[in-house]
Amino acid sequence: MKLESDGILISLRPLGERDSVAQIFTREHGVLTGLMRAAQIARKNRPLLGQVGSCTWVARLDSQLGAFHWEAAHNMAAPIMYSPDALAFMTSAFDLISALVPEREGFATLYNDTMNLMSELTAGNIGAYLQWEISFLRELGYALDLTHCSGCGATENLNYLSPRTGRAVCESCAQPYLTRLYALPLNLTITGHFLDSVCASVGTELPFSRRAIVQK
Repeated sequence: MKLESDGILISLRPLGERDSVAQIFTREHGVLTGLMRAAQIARKNRPLLGQVGSCTWVARLDSQLGAFHWEAAHNMAAPIMYSPDALAFMTSAFDLISALVPEREGFATLYNDTMNLMSELTAGNIGAYLQWEISFLRELGYALDLTHCSGCGATENLNYLSPRTGRAVCESCAQPYLTRLYALPLNLTITGHFLDSVCASVGTELPFSRRAIVQK
């Protein structure tokens, strides 16, 4: 089996003394996991997180780990490394993709959103991360609806959000349930609650890097 696509290197962990197991988030095939031979000892064209390039993933069987041929075009993370906050947001995005996006399923919109996030972080716009998480939740089937009240349909005074449905609640309808609702506007604490629910649904925990950006 052979898969080819452009992608972002989002995870790289050692395997023995020479090789690494990598995850590449690709435009056409979503997350691919495979072996990068000699990745740890490469002196030239060494694989690094945040690199963008073209990859070929090859395996004899679908169930095998497979191996990568990776051609990095450029490293979008290089300027981000100079900003601890931007680096934390990039790491969180990569870890969430690694933990929650099913392997070998296309997520072209999320791929484009992630490329845009990298560009925004490079420009110093760390506020773009919240919008990325909202889009991420939508792509996973947890769309947050802030357009009208889930109780009466009103489009004004939407000051609360239901943790159960992810839909807005107006001031009037919210009164009997204030202790059970999230107060708007959206922030990383609120989206974190929904991400916790997604993680629980697939039997995993929210990545440490994601928890850390709220604790800072």
